[in-house]
Amino acid sequence: MATLPLKIFCAVSGGVLACISYFKVREPDDAYRLILKDRPEERLARLTKRERRFVEFASAEYAGQIFMTPGDFLASVLERNPRPCIRRKILTHDELAYFHRHVPPVGQNTTMLFRKLSDSGILSFADYLFLLSVLTRPESGFRIVFDMFDTDGNQRIDHSEFIVIQKILGRTLKERSDDEDTIKTLSRLTSKTDRQISANEYTEARKDIVTTLQVHFFGIHGNGTLRYAEFYNFMKHLQQEVLQIEFGRYSRGRNFISDEEFAHLLLSYMNLKPQQYDQYLQRIHNIGVGRHSVTYEEFESFCQVLHNLDDFVVAMRFFYSVKKAISKDEFTQAVRICSGKKVDAHLIDLVFALFDEDCDGYVSLNEFLVMMKNKLRFRCDHQPVGMKAFKRCMRQEMRY
Repeated sequence: MATLPLKIFCAVSGGVLACISYFKVREPDDAYRLILKDRPEERLARLTKRERRFVEFASAEYAGQIFMTPGDFLASVLERNPRPCIRRKILTHDELAYFHRHVPPVGQNTTMLFRKLSDSGILSFADYLFLLSVLTRPESGFRIVFDMFDTDGNQRIDHSEFIVIQKILGRTLKERSDDEDTIKTLSRLTSKTDRQISANEYTEARKDIVTTLQVHFFGIHGNGTLRYAEFYNFMKHLQQEVLQIEFGRYSRGRNFISDEEFAHLLLSYMNLKPQQYDQYLQRIHNIGVGRHSVTYEEFESFCQVLHNLDDFVVAMRFFYSVKKAISKDEFTQAVRICSGKKVDAHLIDLVFALFDEDCDGYVSLNEFLVMMKNKLRFRCDHQPVGMKAFKRCMRQEMRY
């Protein structure tokens, strides 16, 4: 009987060693190899920020090409780090065909599209770049984007016109000169067809992997066309879907968040130290503006400033040329000029409570602009990985 514990110990030890051996000797794919090698920060530094972000969040693979799922895309613009994943899911032809059959047509586009599709779809690196541009585009720029794709000027975009972005990307990759590992990874962000297309062949139809976004726009056979009204709704709904998710994390099912929760949402993009974070929040408590709430509609109208950030900066420079600080009336006027909408006065009070250091009714907008730019930059920036990042995280947590 004395040998029974020994047998159990040997069995358990053998299982543990087998698991360790599996994860140690298994060969990661080319994209993850860049991350898992020694000095991963240096390896990933050879990719652009958007390339790194795509590689880290993409969880699917088909025919040797890396893809994001719609859920991956939402995570990439809302999360700092990707969800844990040992290896990508390799899709079969039947699985991809099933996904395509269940993609809703563009006429049925809603603010739930990406959440409903979740992991049932694929998005290429070129799709990813296009969607990122949608999220940061003001409504006034929707028409410009549409006309850019409408190369024949017939007020409709067809499949061959839309894939111009893939062809431009392919030309960029051909012109890049990188080390062998980086080239292998880049080769898996686009298909072979994309990389071999001439820059002038803008009307040649693509004859390889069709993505979920292309099926949504042009149908499963690619013979549909996209009108401006449909294109506008898609861009507007995608922006709203991301804002709804952001807002929902604080509202927990309500149609409003507290003033302090709104402040938390803004400050989350400023990379503040804990003591700095508390100082900002204390300003709200000191002047008593934290007793109200912010509705989703108010939050959405405020975020229009983000989508019109360049115009907002131009308006601010006009006031800065006259004096060094900005009043609430001037801030409100600049917001109305750049977004075309009136932001609720209570939100202006909150912004001034956060960024008015002297409590004199004026703000220097440097910190506010840093926060807004960080909010945009967060969607494509790479976060550090490896032991250094782990130690940094531990030090941060031990401060509380």
